[in-house]
Amino acid sequence: MQKVYMGDAGPKVSPAVYGFYRWDEVKEADSVLKKVVSLCLELGINTFEHGDRYGNYKCEALFGDLMKEGLFKRDEVVLFTKCGLRLPHPHNPEIRVKHYDTSAAHITKSVESSLRNLRTDYIDIFLLDKLDAISNLEETALTLEKLKDSGKIKSIGVANFSVFQHQLLAAYLTKPIVTNHIELNLLSTQALDNGQLDYIKQRYMRPLAYAPLAEGRIAAGTDVQALKVRAKLEELSIKYKADIESLAVAWLVKLGALPLIGTTNVQRIKNAANAFSIELDHQDWYELYNVSVENTK
Repeated sequence: MQKVYMGDAGPKVSPAVYGFYRWDEVKEADSVLKKVVSLCLELGINTFEHGDRYGNYKCEALFGDLMKEGLFKRDEVVLFTKCGLRLPHPHNPEIRVKHYDTSAAHITKSVESSLRNLRTDYIDIFLLDKLDAISNLEETALTLEKLKDSGKIKSIGVANFSVFQHQLLAAYLTKPIVTNHIELNLLSTQALDNGQLDYIKQRYMRPLAYAPLAEGRIAAGTDVQALKVRAKLEELSIKYKADIESLAVAWLVKLGALPLIGTTNVQRIKNAANAFSIELDHQDWYELYNVSVENTK
């Protein structure tokens, strides 16, 4: 895969990104993670998105172990990680309720933990996962800028921010936000209507689109929307000689989005990678979009 820039200020990344956001229930995570990472690198996907809590707080350390073993070198991969969302979990018994924390103390502690776990001196892009409604934004922004100035993080990003939240944090920063990680797929197109995608493009960035295959609904969903979209994809699959999941990801790529793959299914990862060989026709893109939103607008 030919690498692309995230935007005016972001680093070069693979056009598809692998994320560990669905790994809480993965069995034998160490062996599965090695298999998935090896496959991604073979396919040209060298960009990986972590989170402090992913895989029951284990994925970062397992990934770091692979680098220690020599599966890849640090300069061969691009690493994202994030913090902000906090959930009750045995790993953190002090957390009583779901909440968000973007305080200086939590951001700093999370970055230091991620650096240790990932066995690296720097994180390419550090993202805040949603905005803490009662945070001290000056403190949050100053902490992010100090971490960037120190070299511990190379770029700042956000996840699941509305347009106004994105603008609000940006107003407190002197350094650019380089991406917003949003939900976007053929069965979830709200980002095209709520301004998220437009604002990301206005800032000359590429969005990270998580759940590009709608967590399996595109291939196996039984609701009306999924059935109609799948029927149209199956019709187009004959024209393009491509799997329906490859076409679904190609629909995202046409928008300039970076699909964030989360499945552990080998064939689905390959289907996502195959999307980049498809040049979806302008009207075919709209046919898929029209079918998707037919009963939602």
